[in-house]
Amino acid sequence: MQDFVTPPTVSQGIMPTHISDVRSLLGHVPMFTLERIVEVFQKARDDGTFIYIAGNGGSAATASHWVNDLGKATKRSGRRPMRVVCLSDNTSWFSALANDEGYERVFSGQLENFAKPGDVLVCISASGNSSNLLSAVDVASERGMTTIGLLGFDGGALKSRVDVMLCVSTEKGEYELVEDIHSILCHTITKCLIADRA
Repeated sequence: MQDFVTPPTVSQGIMPTHISDVRSLLGHVPMFTLERIVEVFQKARDDGTFIYIAGNGGSAATASHWVNDLGKATKRSGRRPMRVVCLSDNTSWFSALANDEGYERVFSGQLENFAKPGDVLVCISASGNSSNLLSAVDVASERGMTTIGLLGFDGGALKSRVDVMLCVSTEKGEYELVEDIHSILCHTITKCLIADRA
């Protein structure tokens, strides 16, 4: 049986560097902003308002994963169930909006049917410049929702458009780093809500 030994490659430099960069970025996460997001979620939970989460590409997967955790795992707290929706998950509606009205409408078109004052919109985006997220924030702001951005790079256009902004500051194009940190932050917020026992 042949032994598979990884020869010295570029990956041996990438692995420790990436892990080190993740550690470093986590050390710069503003805890007061993280706590503010937990407070916004607690209020939405207690008031019975909805939290809508949206993202594109890898951030759509993060949004979907987070909605699962917020909807199911937080029930362990014994508190009121959280009302959470991932705006990337309804494939039929999502694709109909993209096809008929343009991709920039895939989130705002859904929010127009549901959004109410007191609801929350979370946009997850590495670049902060996605037109569909900017459009969603516009609708959310018009409807009296609280808007949150989990952003990366320099924060992009969303940085100044959301009510609460947490930016993982990196060089542009560092998607893997930003998405890793966003995932960790989502789990951290969820754990805080689980621990907020009735």
